[in-house]
Amino acid sequence: MRSSLVIGSRGSKLALAQAELIAVELRRINPEVELRLEIIKTTGDVRMDPLSAIGGKGVFTKELEDALLDKRIDIAVHSLKDLPSAIPASLQLTAICKREDARDALVLGRGFTYPQPSIRHLRSGAVVGTSSPRRTAQLKFLRPDLVIKDIRGNIDTRLRKLDEGQYEALVLAFAGLHRLSLEERISYIVPAMEILPAVGQGAIALETRTEDDWANELLAPADDRDTRLACTAERAFQKTLGAGCNLPIAAHAVVEGKQVRIDGLVTDPAGSSMVRDQLTGSTEDVEILGTRLARHLMGRGAHLLE
Repeated sequence: MRSSLVIGSRGSKLALAQAELIAVELRRINPEVELRLEIIKTTGDVRMDPLSAIGGKGVFTKELEDALLDKRIDIAVHSLKDLPSAIPASLQLTAICKREDARDALVLGRGFTYPQPSIRHLRSGAVVGTSSPRRTAQLKFLRPDLVIKDIRGNIDTRLRKLDEGQYEALVLAFAGLHRLSLEERISYIVPAMEILPAVGQGAIALETRTEDDWANELLAPADDRDTRLACTAERAFQKTLGAGCNLPIAAHAVVEGKQVRIDGLVTDPAGSSMVRDQLTGSTEDVEILGTRLARHLMGRGAHLLE
Protein backbone atom coordinates (compact mmCIF):
# COMPACT_ATOMS: atom_id res chain seq x y z
CA MET A 1 0.00 0.00 0.00
CA ARG A 2 1.48 3.32 -1.08
CA SER A 3 2.07 5.82 1.73
CA SER A 4 4.71 8.30 0.54
CA LEU A 5 4.89 11.34 -1.68
CA VAL A 6 7.76 13.40 -3.06
CA ILE A 7 7.04 17.13 -3.04
CA GLY A 8 8.88 19.18 -5.65
CA SER A 9 9.69 22.80 -4.93
CA ARG A 10 12.05 25.55 -5.97
CA GLY A 11 14.78 26.25 -3.44
CA SER A 12 14.08 29.87 -2.57
CA LYS A 13 13.12 30.72 0.99
CA LEU A 14 9.60 31.65 -0.13
CA ALA A 15 9.14 28.51 -2.22
CA LEU A 16 10.29 26.34 0.69
CA ALA A 17 7.94 28.16 3.07
CA GLN A 18 5.09 27.42 0.68
CA ALA A 19 6.13 23.77 0.37
CA GLU A 20 6.12 23.52 4.17
CA LEU A 21 2.60 24.97 4.30
CA ILE A 22 1.51 22.23 1.90
CA ALA A 23 3.31 19.54 3.90
CA VAL A 24 1.48 20.66 7.06
CA GLU A 25 -1.85 20.53 5.22
CA LEU A 26 -1.18 17.06 3.79
CA ARG A 27 -0.22 15.73 7.22
CA ARG A 28 -3.46 17.19 8.56
CA ILE A 29 -5.40 15.38 5.84
CA ASN A 30 -3.50 12.12 6.35
CA PRO A 31 -1.17 11.92 9.39
CA GLU A 32 0.26 8.63 8.11
CA VAL A 33 1.59 10.01 4.84
CA GLU A 34 5.38 10.08 4.44
CA LEU A 35 6.66 13.19 2.70
CA ARG A 36 10.02 13.94 1.13
CA LEU A 37 11.09 17.26 -0.34
CA GLU A 38 12.97 17.45 -3.64
CA ILE A 39 14.43 20.84 -4.57
CA ILE A 40 14.32 21.59 -8.29
CA LYS A 41 16.32 24.42 -9.87
CA THR A 42 14.44 26.31 -12.55
CA THR A 43 15.61 28.60 -15.33
CA GLY A 44 14.28 31.58 -13.39
CA ASP A 45 16.40 30.61 -10.37
CA VAL A 46 19.62 30.25 -12.34
CA ARG A 47 19.45 33.28 -14.63
CA MET A 48 19.30 36.79 -13.25
CA ASP A 49 18.32 38.50 -16.51
CA PRO A 50 15.02 40.41 -16.62
CA LEU A 51 12.16 37.90 -16.76
CA SER A 52 11.01 39.26 -20.10
CA ALA A 53 14.42 38.36 -21.56
CA ILE A 54 14.35 34.72 -20.45
CA GLY A 55 10.81 33.80 -21.32
CA GLY A 56 8.45 35.31 -18.78
CA LYS A 57 5.84 32.82 -17.58
CA GLY A 58 7.10 29.26 -17.27
CA VAL A 59 10.67 30.07 -16.26
CA PHE A 60 9.88 29.09 -12.65
CA THR A 61 7.73 26.05 -13.48
CA LYS A 62 8.94 24.07 -16.51
CA GLU A 63 11.63 22.09 -14.67
CA LEU A 64 9.12 21.19 -11.95
CA GLU A 65 6.73 19.89 -14.61
CA ASP A 66 9.57 17.93 -16.22
CA ALA A 67 10.30 16.32 -12.84
CA LEU A 68 6.64 15.35 -12.54
CA LEU A 69 6.59 13.83 -16.00
CA ASP A 70 9.80 11.91 -15.25
CA LYS A 71 8.26 10.68 -11.95
CA ARG A 72 11.08 12.17 -9.87
CA ILE A 73 8.43 13.99 -7.85
CA ASP A 74 4.73 13.38 -7.19
CA ILE A 75 3.56 16.93 -6.46
CA ALA A 76 4.83 20.21 -7.87
CA VAL A 77 4.19 23.21 -5.61
CA HIS A 78 3.77 26.39 -7.64
CA SER A 79 2.95 30.01 -7.05
CA LEU A 80 -0.02 29.97 -9.40
CA LYS A 81 0.91 33.35 -10.87
CA ASP A 82 4.09 31.75 -12.31
CA LEU A 83 2.23 28.95 -14.09
CA PRO A 84 1.33 29.40 -17.78
CA SER A 85 -2.34 29.03 -18.71
CA ALA A 86 -1.58 25.84 -20.68
CA ILE A 87 -0.09 22.83 -18.87
CA PRO A 88 0.94 19.43 -20.29
CA ALA A 89 -2.01 17.16 -21.12
CA SER A 90 -0.88 14.42 -18.72
CA LEU A 91 -0.70 16.85 -15.77
CA GLN A 92 -3.44 18.59 -13.79
CA LEU A 93 -3.95 21.24 -11.13
CA THR A 94 -5.33 18.92 -8.48
CA ALA A 95 -5.62 21.59 -5.81
CA ILE A 96 -5.58 25.37 -5.72
CA CYS A 97 -5.22 26.18 -2.04
CA LYS A 98 -7.06 28.94 -0.19
CA ARG A 99 -5.75 32.22 -1.46
CA GLU A 100 -3.74 34.72 0.54
CA ASP A 101 -4.44 38.43 0.02
CA ALA A 102 -3.71 38.87 -3.70
CA ARG A 103 -2.76 42.54 -3.56
CA ASP A 104 0.69 44.08 -3.94
CA ALA A 105 2.53 45.87 -1.15
CA LEU A 106 4.72 48.97 -1.10
CA VAL A 107 7.91 48.56 0.93
CA LEU A 108 9.81 51.74 1.75
CA GLY A 109 13.54 51.76 2.30
CA ARG A 110 14.79 52.40 5.82
CA GLY A 111 15.13 56.13 6.34
CA PHE A 112 12.36 57.03 3.91
CA THR A 113 9.25 58.15 5.71
CA TYR A 114 6.05 59.72 4.45
CA PRO A 115 3.10 61.11 6.46
CA GLN A 116 0.89 59.02 4.15
CA PRO A 117 2.93 56.16 2.67
CA SER A 118 1.37 55.18 -0.66
CA ILE A 119 2.14 55.06 -4.37
CA ARG A 120 0.45 58.41 -4.84
CA HIS A 121 2.51 60.10 -2.12
CA LEU A 122 5.99 58.98 -3.24
CA ARG A 123 8.18 61.95 -4.11
CA SER A 124 8.62 62.81 -7.78
CA GLY A 125 11.68 60.99 -9.15
CA ALA A 126 11.65 58.30 -6.46
CA VAL A 127 13.38 55.09 -7.62
CA VAL A 128 11.03 52.12 -7.31
CA GLY A 129 12.18 48.54 -7.86
CA THR A 130 10.17 45.73 -9.45
CA SER A 131 10.88 42.82 -11.80
CA SER A 132 7.31 42.70 -13.10
CA PRO A 133 6.28 44.28 -16.42
CA ARG A 134 2.72 44.31 -15.03
CA ARG A 135 3.73 46.38 -12.01
CA THR A 136 6.07 48.56 -14.06
CA ALA A 137 3.39 49.52 -16.58
CA GLN A 138 0.76 50.23 -13.92
CA LEU A 139 3.21 52.27 -11.84
CA LYS A 140 4.12 54.34 -14.88
CA PHE A 141 0.43 54.81 -15.72
CA LEU A 142 -0.33 55.94 -12.17
CA ARG A 143 2.88 57.93 -11.61
CA PRO A 144 4.82 58.69 -14.81
CA ASP A 145 7.21 60.85 -12.76
CA LEU A 146 8.63 57.85 -10.86
CA VAL A 147 11.86 56.09 -11.91
CA ILE A 148 11.11 52.37 -12.26
CA LYS A 149 14.17 50.09 -12.11
CA ASP A 150 14.34 46.34 -12.60
CA ILE A 151 15.29 44.24 -9.58
CA ARG A 152 15.86 40.47 -9.42
CA GLY A 153 16.69 38.03 -6.65
CA ASN A 154 14.80 36.53 -3.74
CA ILE A 155 12.93 38.70 -1.24
CA ASP A 156 15.88 38.93 1.15
CA THR A 157 18.16 40.09 -1.68
CA ARG A 158 15.64 42.70 -2.78
CA LEU A 159 15.19 44.03 0.74
CA ARG A 160 18.96 44.23 1.19
CA LYS A 161 19.32 46.28 -2.02
CA LEU A 162 16.49 48.50 -0.82
CA ASP A 163 18.12 49.08 2.57
CA GLU A 164 21.47 49.81 0.89
CA GLY A 165 19.77 52.77 -0.75
CA GLN A 166 19.72 51.45 -4.32
CA TYR A 167 15.95 51.99 -4.35
CA GLU A 168 13.59 54.20 -2.39
CA ALA A 169 10.78 51.66 -2.50
CA LEU A 170 9.85 48.22 -3.78
CA VAL A 171 6.54 46.80 -4.91
CA LEU A 172 6.21 43.15 -3.91
CA ALA A 173 3.38 40.65 -3.46
CA PHE A 174 1.77 40.91 -0.03
CA ALA A 175 1.41 37.10 0.05
CA GLY A 176 5.14 36.46 -0.17
CA LEU A 177 5.97 38.93 2.58
CA HIS A 178 3.26 37.47 4.80
CA ARG A 179 4.38 33.87 4.27
CA LEU A 180 7.90 34.85 5.28
CA SER A 181 6.64 36.75 8.35
CA LEU A 182 7.90 40.05 6.94
CA GLU A 183 4.67 41.99 7.39
CA GLU A 184 6.49 44.63 9.44
CA ARG A 185 8.27 45.75 6.24
CA ILE A 186 4.98 46.59 4.53
CA SER A 187 4.39 50.35 4.37
CA TYR A 188 1.18 50.24 2.33
CA ILE A 189 -1.07 47.57 0.87
CA VAL A 190 -1.77 48.73 -2.67
CA PRO A 191 -5.49 48.73 -3.59
CA ALA A 192 -6.38 46.75 -6.70
CA MET A 193 -7.78 49.97 -8.20
CA GLU A 194 -4.19 51.34 -8.21
CA ILE A 195 -2.26 48.21 -9.20
CA LEU A 196 -4.29 45.20 -10.30
CA PRO A 197 -2.70 41.89 -9.19
CA ALA A 198 -1.27 39.24 -11.49
CA VAL A 199 -3.42 36.32 -12.62
CA GLY A 200 -3.37 33.76 -9.79
CA GLN A 201 -1.42 36.00 -7.40
CA GLY A 202 -1.57 34.84 -3.78
CA ALA A 203 -2.64 31.28 -4.64
CA ILE A 204 -0.57 28.11 -4.30
CA ALA A 205 -1.25 25.42 -6.93
CA LEU A 206 -0.52 21.72 -6.55
CA GLU A 207 0.18 20.00 -9.86
CA THR A 208 0.20 16.22 -10.23
CA ARG A 209 0.11 13.51 -12.88
CA THR A 210 -3.45 12.88 -14.08
CA GLU A 211 -2.90 9.13 -13.78
CA ASP A 212 -1.77 9.31 -10.13
CA ASP A 213 -5.13 8.48 -8.51
CA TRP A 214 -3.71 8.01 -5.01
CA ALA A 215 -2.00 11.40 -4.89
CA ASN A 216 -4.95 13.11 -6.53
CA GLU A 217 -7.37 11.70 -3.97
CA LEU A 218 -5.08 12.71 -1.11
CA LEU A 219 -4.77 16.29 -2.38
CA ALA A 220 -8.43 16.82 -3.20
CA PRO A 221 -9.38 18.23 0.27
CA ALA A 222 -6.68 20.91 -0.10
CA ASP A 223 -8.60 22.46 -3.00
CA ASP A 224 -10.45 25.67 -2.09
CA ARG A 225 -13.65 26.15 -4.09
CA ASP A 226 -13.79 29.94 -4.16
CA THR A 227 -10.09 30.27 -4.93
CA ARG A 228 -10.36 27.78 -7.80
CA LEU A 229 -13.40 29.57 -9.25
CA ALA A 230 -11.71 32.97 -9.08
CA CYS A 231 -8.41 31.74 -10.49
CA THR A 232 -10.14 29.76 -13.25
CA ALA A 233 -11.79 32.99 -14.42
CA GLU A 234 -8.45 34.83 -14.30
CA ARG A 235 -6.60 32.08 -16.16
CA ALA A 236 -9.29 31.98 -18.86
CA PHE A 237 -8.79 35.73 -19.27
CA GLN A 238 -5.04 35.17 -19.63
CA LYS A 239 -5.43 32.24 -22.01
CA THR A 240 -7.83 34.13 -24.29
CA LEU A 241 -5.41 37.02 -24.63
CA GLY A 242 -2.89 34.42 -25.76
CA ALA A 243 0.46 33.04 -24.67
CA GLY A 244 2.01 35.16 -27.42
CA CYS A 245 0.68 38.36 -25.92
CA ASN A 246 3.76 40.22 -24.68
CA LEU A 247 1.77 43.09 -23.23
CA PRO A 248 1.44 43.49 -19.47
CA ILE A 249 -1.88 42.03 -18.32
CA ALA A 250 -3.55 41.72 -14.93
CA ALA A 251 -6.75 40.22 -13.61
CA HIS A 252 -8.36 39.64 -10.26
CA ALA A 253 -11.62 37.83 -9.57
CA VAL A 254 -13.67 37.71 -6.38
CA VAL A 255 -16.41 35.20 -5.57
CA GLU A 256 -19.44 36.63 -3.77
CA GLY A 257 -22.01 33.91 -3.11
CA LYS A 258 -23.15 32.58 -6.48
CA GLN A 259 -21.60 35.48 -8.37
CA VAL A 260 -18.03 36.18 -9.45
CA ARG A 261 -16.66 39.60 -10.39
CA ILE A 262 -13.53 39.81 -12.51
CA ASP A 263 -11.51 42.95 -13.14
CA GLY A 264 -8.96 42.83 -15.97
CA LEU A 265 -6.61 45.13 -17.82
CA VAL A 266 -4.08 45.31 -20.61
CA THR A 267 -1.49 48.09 -20.93
CA ASP A 268 1.28 48.99 -23.28
CA PRO A 269 4.77 48.33 -21.79
CA ALA A 270 5.39 52.04 -21.24
CA GLY A 271 2.21 52.41 -19.21
CA SER A 272 0.98 55.26 -21.37
CA SER A 273 -2.24 53.52 -22.44
CA MET A 274 -4.52 51.13 -20.59
CA VAL A 275 -7.71 49.24 -21.37
CA ARG A 276 -9.53 48.09 -18.24
CA ASP A 277 -12.98 46.83 -17.33
CA GLN A 278 -14.84 44.34 -15.15
CA LEU A 279 -17.68 41.86 -15.56
CA THR A 280 -19.89 39.97 -13.14
CA GLY A 281 -21.47 36.58 -13.78
CA SER A 282 -22.48 33.24 -12.34
CA THR A 283 -20.00 30.97 -10.57
CA GLU A 284 -21.21 28.27 -12.97
CA ASP A 285 -19.66 30.15 -15.90
CA VAL A 286 -16.33 31.44 -14.59
CA GLU A 287 -14.30 30.30 -17.59
CA ILE A 288 -16.78 31.89 -19.98
CA LEU A 289 -16.71 35.08 -17.93
CA GLY A 290 -12.91 35.37 -18.07
CA THR A 291 -12.95 34.68 -21.80
CA ARG A 292 -15.69 37.25 -22.37
CA LEU A 293 -13.78 39.95 -20.48
CA ALA A 294 -10.61 39.31 -22.50
CA ARG A 295 -12.55 39.52 -25.78
CA HIS A 296 -14.27 42.67 -24.57
CA LEU A 297 -10.91 44.35 -23.92
CA MET A 298 -9.61 43.15 -27.29
CA GLY A 299 -12.67 44.71 -28.89
CA ARG A 300 -11.72 47.98 -27.19
CA GLY A 301 -8.28 47.86 -28.78
CA ALA A 302 -6.18 45.97 -26.21
CA HIS A 303 -4.34 44.08 -28.95
CA LEU A 304 -3.29 47.39 -30.57
CA LEU A 305 -1.45 48.78 -27.54
CA GLU A 306 1.98 47.46 -28.64
